[in-house]
Amino acid sequence: MNTTDFIGYFSAFLTTFAFVPQALHSWKTRDLSGVSLPMYSMFSTGVAGWIIYGVSIASWPIVAANVVTLVLSCAVLWLKLKHR
Repeated sequence: MNTTDFIGYFSAFLTTFAFVPQALHSWKTRDLSGVSLPMYSMFSTGVAGWIIYGVSIASWPIVAANVVTLVLSCAVLWLKLKHR
């Protein structure tokens, strides 16, 4: 693995797993009062765009990170919609 790939994977790991605490907190407490529906909707759509972009340029750090991020952000979004 070259330095550029390492930086990509390391950055992808940090930014992706930054969503884990929010997703776990939302799941455990069902308190989503501080979660913005428009923000998570826009963010999830943007992450889907990053996946498409990553596939089109064959950048697997971008694809892998954003697939996990999309799952986590959609889980929070789903909980927000379910517990309105």
